[in-house]
Amino acid sequence: MAKVIEQVRYACALGALHSVLAIDRAVPILHAGPGCGQRLSTALSLTNGYQGTGYAGGHSMPCTNSTETEVVFGGEKKLKELITQSLRVMDADLYVVLTGCTSDIVGDDVLEVARSFQKKGHPVVCAQTGGFSGNNFHGHELILDAIIDQYLKPTDERVPGLVNVFSVVPFYDAFWSGNLQAIQKLLTALGLKPNVIFGPAGGVTALNHVPKAQFNLLLSPWVGLNNVKSLEDKFGTPYLHYPILPIGPTETSKFLRTVGEFAGLASEQVETAIKELEKPYDYYIERSADYLLQARAGLPSRFITISDSFYGLGISKFLVNDLGFLPGTQFVMDNIPQRHQSAVKAEFANLSDTIAAPVVFTNDSGVVKETLRETKFKGRPLILGSGWDQVLAKELNGYQLSVTFPVSNRFILNSSYVGYDGALRLAEDVFSVLVNSSY
Repeated sequence: MAKVIEQVRYACALGALHSVLAIDRAVPILHAGPGCGQRLSTALSLTNGYQGTGYAGGHSMPCTNSTETEVVFGGEKKLKELITQSLRVMDADLYVVLTGCTSDIVGDDVLEVARSFQKKGHPVVCAQTGGFSGNNFHGHELILDAIIDQYLKPTDERVPGLVNVFSVVPFYDAFWSGNLQAIQKLLTALGLKPNVIFGPAGGVTALNHVPKAQFNLLLSPWVGLNNVKSLEDKFGTPYLHYPILPIGPTETSKFLRTVGEFAGLASEQVETAIKELEKPYDYYIERSADYLLQARAGLPSRFITISDSFYGLGISKFLVNDLGFLPGTQFVMDNIPQRHQSAVKAEFANLSDTIAAPVVFTNDSGVVKETLRETKFKGRPLILGSGWDQVLAKELNGYQLSVTFPVSNRFILNSSYVGYDGALRLAEDVFSVLVNSSY
């Protein structure tokens, strides 16, 4: 029997065009039907924190606007013309061709088209991101692998302390740029040289440094694992996979000690950095302790995350270990491949030494609604999910905060929930919801 999936919380593989937009001096070139780019821009940017489109996004994106003619006769000629004109009028250092469903179905040899420009010395790469091939997480990995395979060049140079940072998916995570800057700040405090590709501190210049790194850091439960393995294969660069987004002092300090050990740093150096980073967090929490304790009567009975695995794990660890909240069922919505689910489930089973949370892997918001409607809460639950969950939270008499895709009811520039400062911001947001609900 056919089943309808409600409110899927990711986009198709072509949505990875936003990973290109997040690289300064890179331009996406779409070989897709008319409307694909605009709809993805609306979903992943405009209605997800209202992030905007930048220099080469939205209506500025070069696109072949493939129609019936390209389906019948092929679209390679039109793509060559588009790339030629894009090189002429779009100011960039890297051009990434992304295919849509129609060109992948028709079988246009877009890789050969890209190679023809590479042979002439143009920085053009291609990723086949037809929407039917997977979701935007898969597309994000395809983009990075295309850049690794077709653009990056091997080098014998190694820069001690240089660390390539791979973590949250740009634009899909509405807080991505602030989060990456926060990770950069943490690594810098250890004395390392973080190389962040996405966002204002990175760009094509950062990409060019990737082969020189001492090691690659993947801060993600599963997205990007294929990329760091590809970099290990091509450049021999080892990688550290840390699956939890570090939010709050407990997880962030653990993360920094893990990085320090992997990087071969002295433990005294790491502990000194942690002590300095923790000071502001301790100050603000201590200053607010009277309110935080007095507010216990208004605290939620349980917290629920309806999110991707990045935020689900990171937020749950923080709320349990640093704020003392109790978890309810956690819904993981990013359609994790089955081979990665057991590791994520194990983390939820070990939120602390004594506290575990049941977890549901689903891509169907209908399952979430049915499960929560059947749950009997003793008090008001706190729901950390998307803008879509406002209605459900109201129905359940719960508190609600939008933190994951789509963040349709917040305007976000460089806010972050990562690290010590990010934890303060998350605490502000959570308790602001509680305070606001009391009036």
